[in-house]
Amino acid sequence: MKQPDTSNHPVQQMIDQIEQSLTELENFSLIKLGQQMGYSPFYCSFLFRHHTGISIKKYILLRKTILAAAHLSETNERIIDIAMQYGYSSQESFSRAFKDVFGITPAAYRRDPQPLQMYARRDLNETRGAIRMDMTTTKVIVQLQDKVEQLYEQDILNVLNGQHMYEKFQSNQWMGASDYVPFNEAMCVHEATEEIFSESFCSIRARGHGSTLSGYEQIVIYPLHQLFTNLHDYECIVLWFGDDMFCQLNLLTMLAYLEQQHYAGTLYFNTVQEQTYDVQQTEMTLGTFTSLYKQVVLHHQMPTEPMLPVMYQSIRLYLQLQQSDNELTRHIAAHADQSESELVRHMLKLFPHYGLGDTQYIECIRQVRGESGRK
Repeated sequence: MKQPDTSNHPVQQMIDQIEQSLTELENFSLIKLGQQMGYSPFYCSFLFRHHTGISIKKYILLRKTILAAAHLSETNERIIDIAMQYGYSSQESFSRAFKDVFGITPAAYRRDPQPLQMYARRDLNETRGAIRMDMTTTKVIVQLQDKVEQLYEQDILNVLNGQHMYEKFQSNQWMGASDYVPFNEAMCVHEATEEIFSESFCSIRARGHGSTLSGYEQIVIYPLHQLFTNLHDYECIVLWFGDDMFCQLNLLTMLAYLEQQHYAGTLYFNTVQEQTYDVQQTEMTLGTFTSLYKQVVLHHQMPTEPMLPVMYQSIRLYLQLQQSDNELTRHIAAHADQSESELVRHMLKLFPHYGLGDTQYIECIRQVRGESGRK
């Protein structure tokens, strides 16, 4: 069936105009946007949030900072010039906004560019939609694996976020003779315990997922057999995780586990940015992740320790979701006319930075609606 053309949709027109204004020296004007659209500023704000799931102000902040980050890493332009290019009145105001989004200053990011969670331009056109990673695009993946294998030969364990990625890598033998295991969890939902993968951990995770203990172990624990039995035999562990909140909470849990087990080998984190097909490799140093895990997953607190920007962004999203009033629950409440299945499809497209799947969205929808949900 042919998808409708949304190029003339008023919200798509607003998105296009906002994108064009991101590098204007003058600050964005909601009044001016309303005049261009023929709507009141209030109605523009309402319409934009209703269709995109995000406020105009937040959308502009995220898009400006992600574009500015690219300028910082790819050019030698002065920070003040980049700040001015994106409408900031001073380097200080730009630094505050940048740090609020990424947890790191522009100067620190330029010195050591680290993985970020990428916020793609919103697009209402279903035929274009959100770009997902093409797993057949293996050039960068193979290059990274060759680099690691030259250093460590075959004493490498690759941990992949989820069964789907694991099966793709396994069927294509992208990692040669090295070992690989999947981490089939969703640590961004339900309770956990301090000692990761302990009996109590498995019991409480199984209960949260509505599974039996044996069912949980079959899905999560048994596939990690090589990790548990041969951990200290591996000279190098490579963690392949996406840049969304779902993947980053899983990554945090895995890093905390390795720290709890006193793993002493070399550790790499390969960030898979599904919006851009990029894979960025970062060497990790253990030492703070157990503390981060306890603060975030167990106590739902924002840590004070420095961390990768991509993890900082995801932790902020995770902690916002712990509040009953968050952007997902507000979006669900605002779309009471949509069936459960329609709303799930809509939210999968609008909120890729959360990385949630059908199951998590259905659970959230039913909690907000207080019912079994309309299919």
